[in-house]
Amino acid sequence: MGALIGFFVRLYTVVFGTLEQLTNGWLLGLASRVIFAAVLFQFFWNSALTKIGGNFMNIFTPTAGAYAQMLPQLMEQVSYDTSQIAFFPYGLIVLLGTWGEFILPVLVVVGLFTRAASLGMIVFIVVMSYVDITGHGADAKTIGALFDGDPYSIIADDRLMWIFLLLVPTLKGPGALSLDWLLGRSYRKREMYY
Repeated sequence: MGALIGFFVRLYTVVFGTLEQLTNGWLLGLASRVIFAAVLFQFFWNSALTKIGGNFMNIFTPTAGAYAQMLPQLMEQVSYDTSQIAFFPYGLIVLLGTWGEFILPVLVVVGLFTRAASLGMIVFIVVMSYVDITGHGADAKTIGALFDGDPYSIIADDRLMWIFLLLVPTLKGPGALSLDWLLGRSYRKREMYY
């Protein structure tokens, strides 16, 4: 019986050790970026478009809707008149948040500055969740709770999975099919000749 258990332990170790070696350094980062592109990219892109009224000419002048999405309580205080909101720091926050919502997802998908962009997206999601809860007054069902047996809450459950998805390229890198990998490879080749 001991020999049979030993055989299965060795088989298990060989199969999964080989699988880990074959995928090490390229699969997890690539898979997380492809899943991000398939599931979340369009969500963030469309959200960013609402902040400029769907017109790229407004990239330097976010709409009142952008202010309402990011600074809902402040907008309420000024009766939704953005001219009453100081550029520093509030207008700058809205401008940078809008740009971040366009730029960071693109960087994650193409794999350029992937670790920093993924970390930036994690921070963006945390801030977005905070604003949804405190600024927009999300209800308890929308917020949800961890370990509650209900995987359908938007904030606690969904966004925690979004963060985990982005944690992979933050910690493991973008994988081989990325601009980071190509630029790094080009840099390493150039270094060999000097």
